[in-house]
Amino acid sequence: MLSNRLTVILATALAPMLWGTTYFTSTTFLIGGHPLLTATIRALPAGLVLLLIARRLPRGQWWWRSAVLGVLNIGAFFALLFVAADRLPGGVAAVVGGIQPLLVALLASRLLAERLSGAVIAAGAGGVTGVALIVLQSASGLDPIGITAALLGAVSMSAGVVLTKRWSVDQPAVALTAWQLLAGGLVLAALTAVFEPLPSVAPTPVNIAGYLYLTLIGTALAYLLWFRGLAALPTRIPAFLGLLSPLVALAIGVTLAHETLTWTQAAGVALVLISIGAVIASSGRTARVP
Repeated sequence: MLSNRLTVILATALAPMLWGTTYFTSTTFLIGGHPLLTATIRALPAGLVLLLIARRLPRGQWWWRSAVLGVLNIGAFFALLFVAADRLPGGVAAVVGGIQPLLVALLASRLLAERLSGAVIAAGAGGVTGVALIVLQSASGLDPIGITAALLGAVSMSAGVVLTKRWSVDQPAVALTAWQLLAGGLVLAALTAVFEPLPSVAPTPVNIAGYLYLTLIGTALAYLLWFRGLAALPTRIPAFLGLLSPLVALAIGVTLAHETLTWTQAAGVALVLISIGAVIASSGRTARVP
């Protein structure tokens, strides 16, 4: 059973690692200046693909539950993340978002009766500090709207994660993921139509390849692994695994964009890995694979 649990953890960890490729993919291969459109293209087609695989529509209360979870995990989260990234200095939005594991642990202790230990709180503080060391470039000129958006984004996905865990015991991961991506994608499509003009240039083959990767791998596969792991593991483990995303973004920057790894960033990487390892080690419950 231990090896089975480790397999689930590793598969779940792949989700935030794939999300860590989003920035490089978006800035290198996609049409720039259209973040809401990119978010919509990520969510809606991914949801449709998974729905075709699941061949299952929501029933009863799962119509409104899917809408709530889709808004919290996808629609509102993506939109708030865009506002925060647009209004805050480099890395600040990621640092504020780094409080998410602590928020998830706190909400899970109230709604799921999961134990909130001192070790988890310390690991959460270490994770935030590690992310700050990795990505923080400047704390000057902090915008109140940007900070508020980043905080609300963290709260939105934290609530979505915990409610997904609470509600999804009897639902297959493929269908659950499809419903949320479709609901969130519809919200993003509406926001795009209102607030963002369409690109003035036609997509190139490189653009199309980038969108396909982001939709099928970075979203459909990543969220499927994420929600599957969320159903199988104590909620705090997937939440802390989410801290792997800035590590992957940093690794891509160093290896592909020829950025320089500083000692401060290296210390941040070590601190994040220690925090994740501490939470996994303190969680002795055996994973249940759905």
